[in-house]
Amino acid sequence: MSEPHPSVASPLLAILAMLSPALPLGAAPVIESRYQEPFPAAASIKGLQVEMVDDALALGVKHAALNVNLSQLIDPRGMPGNPTWELEGKSFAFQRGYLEQLDRQIKPLSDRGVLVYLIMLAYQSGDEDVNRLALHPGYDRQAPNRLGAFNIVTPDGRQWFTAAFELLAERWSQPAQHHGRVAGYILGNEVNSHWWWSNMGRVSMDTFAHDYARAARLAHDAIRRQSSWGRLYLSLEHHWNIRFGAGDEKQAFPGRPFLERFASLVREEGDFDWHLAFHPYPKNLFEPRFWLDQSATGQPDTPRITFKNLEVLTRFMRRPDMLHAGSPRRIILSEQGFHTPKGPDGERIQAAAYCHAYRKVAGLDGIDAFILHRHVDHPHEGGLLLGLRRFTPDQPDPRPRKMIYECFRLADTAEWEEAFRFALPVAGRNSWDESVEH
Repeated sequence: MSEPHPSVASPLLAILAMLSPALPLGAAPVIESRYQEPFPAAASIKGLQVEMVDDALALGVKHAALNVNLSQLIDPRGMPGNPTWELEGKSFAFQRGYLEQLDRQIKPLSDRGVLVYLIMLAYQSGDEDVNRLALHPGYDRQAPNRLGAFNIVTPDGRQWFTAAFELLAERWSQPAQHHGRVAGYILGNEVNSHWWWSNMGRVSMDTFAHDYARAARLAHDAIRRQSSWGRLYLSLEHHWNIRFGAGDEKQAFPGRPFLERFASLVREEGDFDWHLAFHPYPKNLFEPRFWLDQSATGQPDTPRITFKNLEVLTRFMRRPDMLHAGSPRRIILSEQGFHTPKGPDGERIQAAAYCHAYRKVAGLDGIDAFILHRHVDHPHEGGLLLGLRRFTPDQPDPRPRKMIYECFRLADTAEWEEAFRFALPVAGRNSWDESVEH
């Protein structure tokens, strides 16, 4: 990782003050779509970050997550043939080829009843015009993963951001499904460790929370103008009462105080129906046996929330100050997986971890989806081997199945119990009823 590099941006609270004035307490306008539909239901929690659509359908996925890069989507030059969106008397162009590429992933999934979620990201581009519009002005070019927070600070950036969400919701979250259907939009990635995944330079938790709350409101309202049911989700990783240890207090924040501050800021300007996309990876990403996590306790002050203590999260989201209109906000687990350790038992341990986690999530009220990461092992993921399939490009079968593949396929079928039986002694369980403490 590169050494921290001070942001060249002016103090962000001053920049944020340049935005349109905050609405009076409780005075947020009611945003209503002209289309009225309920949120679509899924047959089970089983989900996957999909790489191969046909294989995902053969596995019987009910939820799918796909990345969308705002920097690839927008077209500041308005090239001929690209679709446009009208907003505030201006025309905004978007890349036709990129939209159609997403159509080819989304439509075959949603046509089979899969709920699709888009993970909305903003990568640093080689095009400085795109960067100026898509990336937050405080973005630090030393960001380890070239992922920035969204530019909702400048008038141009705010308009492009809003137009993009309106266009996507109109295309994929209305009753007509010509291009496929999207159920939810995840705003950024693991934003409580923003330096790595949603960079706006070195900022305090309060500054980041203010900016993220404004972005969430803009995105939610843009979606709601086009769709009565498309959901907006926040994205947090598993550090709950401690921050990611590789960063300081201006690079990463504990998830719990950040979420509390975000919720408070939203209420001040009038609450809306945001939801939560959480990533309960094991403490050590190379140790899939999450039941061994010592930093995942059943108490509210637990350092981390992993699969071992997910009850802490569902209890927290039932607190009165976390409710919306008297009901708990919905939770999806949008990215988490299990490493395949080296050795003859590696695949068995990985598969057992998935079985245990699946039964745990299935027994918890309030969690709608368990979306596994990854579909196929990635050669550039720091040595992690998280896939349902291996990546062996030089072999006759370049993506051979691991033991976890069949467990995943059968997880929500009548055959799950027999398929999962091997995992009980691996996880130190006599029955799967022991997996959940409500």
